[in-house]
Amino acid sequence: MSRLEKIQAMLASDPHDTFLRYTLAMEYRKLGDQERSVELLRQLAYENSPSYVPAFFMAAQQLVEQELLEEARSLLRDGIEEARQQNDLHAAAEMSELLSEIGK
Repeated sequence: MSRLEKIQAMLASDPHDTFLRYTLAMEYRKLGDQERSVELLRQLAYENSPSYVPAFFMAAQQLVEQELLEEARSLLRDGIEEARQQNDLHAAAEMSELLSEIGK
């Protein structure tokens, strides 16, 4: 059984496990399926309650790699706001730095 299959099997028993969902997104990235990875990260960022702040940053990084800068900027702006609301100043600073690097 592949790592991807193992993660999917664990998610089948607990589909709302945020960490497993994030791990699945990172596994898709590792396998080169950035589209699926970003889709899963967007779900964690926008459909999870509370939003999973690291998902904003990781999705934005992948979008930058794909040169989808406007989408990355939008995710970063939303992520910075969410990180501040959750008092995650470290994440907000990391996302602010990436946003500055790609141009606001």
